Amino acid sequence: MSDSVSVVVVGVDGSAESAAAARWAASDALRRRVPLRLVHVVPEGGGLPHPEAAGERLPDFAVALRAEFAHALPQLDVSCEAVPGHPWSTLVAAGERAGLLVLGSTGPGVVTGRLLGSVALRAAGEARCPVVLVPVGAAGPDGGSGGVVVGLRGERQSDAVLEFAFEEAARRGAPLRALEGRVEPDAPLRTDAPVGPEEIRRSLVESRTVRLRDALAHWRGKFPEVRTEAEVSGRGAARTLLEASRGADLLVLGRRAPAHPMAAPKPGPVAHAVIHHAHGPVAVVPHD
Repeated sequence: MSDSVSVVVVGVDGSAESAAAARWAASDALRRRVPLRLVHVVPEGGGLPHPEAAGERLPDFAVALRAEFAHALPQLDVSCEAVPGHPWSTLVAAGERAGLLVLGSTGPGVVTGRLLGSVALRAAGEARCPVVLVPVGAAGPDGGSGGVVVGLRGERQSDAVLEFAFEEAARRGAPLRALEGRVEPDAPLRTDAPVGPEEIRRSLVESRTVRLRDALAHWRGKFPEVRTEAEVSGRGAARTLLEASRGADLLVLGRRAPAHPMAAPKPGPVAHAVIHHAHGPVAVVPHD
């Protein structure tokens, strides 16, 4: 397994969303056998005039989380620090150095939080490492039963996204469900052949399913212990993935780098909708 995560970094700000993210991150770090780092970012001018004093001024909620994990997960290496700076750049930089960033979200609705809500969507769209958004009430990595779902699109599947998804499934001993939804708008299918539109649509879905299975074949060989399922839906991609998120332990999405070097990276419309309305944790994985 080529896991490059050295530390699981989670942003905490005292909100219920960030507490849920911290608990999910703690379980994930334990599963990965790496340390957990709780990072509370204090905006410049927000009460930490001297950067060297940051580590000595931990807020009560951070101290309480650290104590909770020390009691419940004594085998987990946990550190906690308050860092002055800009929340977005500080958290993203910490996550990129470690290989993974975890942030809280509200689940169905708007990504929010006291400080983290303003950076969660941007981090998912711009960070050069995987970003996991965890809604309140989400089970830990070992607490669900729906396995891992990876959303895929197009003829060329991303190795980075598939590798992350297979590693997550293997780590949990969970099945992996690869989903591809229809992203183009509804349109009537016309043909001169003596077959109806529904038959044509079924044929297209079947051919895309075969292509999807072929894309998974390489990763099945690398992770033979992971039971996989490939499915192409006739419905829109966002709706398909949101429904799948109801029972999934983790939903994995890809985020393509911008075509132009000067363009700002951001989630596509499907990822944007899923991030805002998913019912469980969502991992956004950047790829070329």
